[in-house]
Amino acid sequence: MSNGKEPRGVRNCNPLNIVHGSKWKGLRPEQTDPRFCQFVSMQYGWRAALIILRNYVSGMNGKRPPCDTIEKIVNRWAPPTENNTSAYVKCVATAVGIDMRTRVQWRDRVVICAIVKAMAYQECSRLFDIEEIYSVYDMLS
Repeated sequence: MSNGKEPRGVRNCNPLNIVHGSKWKGLRPEQTDPRFCQFVSMQYGWRAALIILRNYVSGMNGKRPPCDTIEKIVNRWAPPTENNTSAYVKCVATAVGIDMRTRVQWRDRVVICAIVKAMAYQECSRLFDIEEIYSVYDMLS
């Protein structure tokens, strides 16, 4: 259990700070954070984050225009009305090692997981283990 000094996303097992709204698998029975989901384990937080990213990249399986670049993903995830989105985009693109306007695809495990890891760093100021993210990605693919 957390000592209270951990970043909010770590305390909530929600490394991308997903806001309340969907009935995600693995939510804690009691949600005490007024804004962000709280998961029973970090794996469920990664799972929700990866599902959201999969939906962005696929355009909800063709129901919406795809958010298939780091620039589009981050602009949707962290809109400029709430964040310094341009700095967030640059940090994620630099961490992943691709141009912010390069199209990405869900089946590119290395890039997708690197994007999620970089976004989690932006949200929590903490480096996470890429192997944990890979293991959750593999369960979804």
